[in-house]
Amino acid sequence: GLLDEMAQEGDPVTISQACKWSGVSRRSFYYRAVKSAPKVNEHLAARVKRFINAFPHAGYRRVAWALGESRNTIQRIFQLKGWQLRQRASGARPRVQNKTSVTSAPDVRWSTDTCRVWCGSHNGWCALTLVMDCHTRELLGWSLSPKGDAKAAEAALEEALIYRSGSLMAPRERIVLRSDNGLVFTPKLYTKAAKRYGFEQEFIRPHTPQQNGLVERFIRTVKTECVEQHNWQSVEEAKRCLDLWFKYYNEERPHQALKMKTPSMIYQQLAA
Repeated sequence: GLLDEMAQEGDPVTISQACKWSGVSRRSFYYRAVKSAPKVNEHLAARVKRFINAFPHAGYRRVAWALGESRNTIQRIFQLKGWQLRQRASGARPRVQNKTSVTSAPDVRWSTDTCRVWCGSHNGWCALTLVMDCHTRELLGWSLSPKGDAKAAEAALEEALIYRSGSLMAPRERIVLRSDNGLVFTPKLYTKAAKRYGFEQEFIRPHTPQQNGLVERFIRTVKTECVEQHNWQSVEEAKRCLDLWFKYYNEERPHQALKMKTPSMIYQQLAA
């Protein structure tokens, strides 16, 4: 420091003299800030831990809503305890012209897609086909089939119609049915069925899954919160578990995009 340089030049100065010349007290000169360890409300942290043990994929917003606490408080506990969920890499990516998935009212557009689910060594990989509403985010219909063909996709669509109206009759207003260009949704068997039930099929541009973003995001949720939590040994076991989880999703699980309401709650409010 400066005092050492002056000493080397043959003009030593004591700390008392230096403090007097600069108008600083010796106490201030010797002061070293000591940062105390951050404190955590352990009682609240225990409540948070119990909740995330029951719902391992819940983020801090959902935990805060469930416990009736401040988001900032819960996020701070997550950070200090190291309980943060994985963060996806951020950054700009080239985007094609987007066709928005979300609609302003229910039963304007439904989205459908398929994914693969492991159902044990006997059945192997099976196709899970999903149909959801693009406004309420309700799961309307689904099917799990070892073949994963157009007939299975048609079964999911029929279940969606029954869930919504109680029958296979075509809806009063034509509903747009959005899907990708996969072999499941383009055969005549499926396109004729969609037309027979009063749907107007709409296909996204190739290699742009973001145009079917709602159902794609729902598939990720199904996999992380349900499929990856089990080791099913048969199609029947998978169907029983999926059926329970889909009911939980529609009727109990709060949805952040719906202001922490459930999909069924949103539909009931709009239908009232």
